[in-house]
Amino acid sequence: MQFSNRERDLLIKHLEGGQAFISIDKVLENVPFSKLGKRPSGLPYSFYQIFWHMVYAQKDILEYTVSEIHKDRNWPDDYWPKQTGPESLDEWKQLKEDYFKDQKELKDVINNSEIDLSTSVLNSEMHSYFREILLIIEHNSYHTGQLVILGRLLNEYSS
Repeated sequence: MQFSNRERDLLIKHLEGGQAFISIDKVLENVPFSKLGKRPSGLPYSFYQIFWHMVYAQKDILEYTVSEIHKDRNWPDDYWPKQTGPESLDEWKQLKEDYFKDQKELKDVINNSEIDLSTSVLNSEMHSYFREILLIIEHNSYHTGQLVILGRLLNEYSS
């Protein structure tokens, strides 16, 4: 099954957010650095920890999809940071850059008409490019919603 440009564009729009959920770049703008490591009462994760998890999981799925050097990781230990917040503003900026860099790489895969998105990914005969792209979209949208709620609980996000 060959994906049309229209279908590929639709995948990218959903990857970026703003269709059925707010885009992550808008969510990241709303929480100040000083509150990234705070855990609202009763919640097990901070804003930083959820976003770190999103970056790590997206990178892992991307590597699984396109890289010959993918290695299995330990769930859940490798997927969640121990620290509740970034150690520096530079670390926070780098984390955001990594997220968008990996997302750009994924968009390049989606836009590559030489890749049939219905075929198997590099590291598994059981999983297609399309499945892995949807997995990233679903995972990121789920956690983006959590970030919005955390932002509201931190009194930093209202709409």
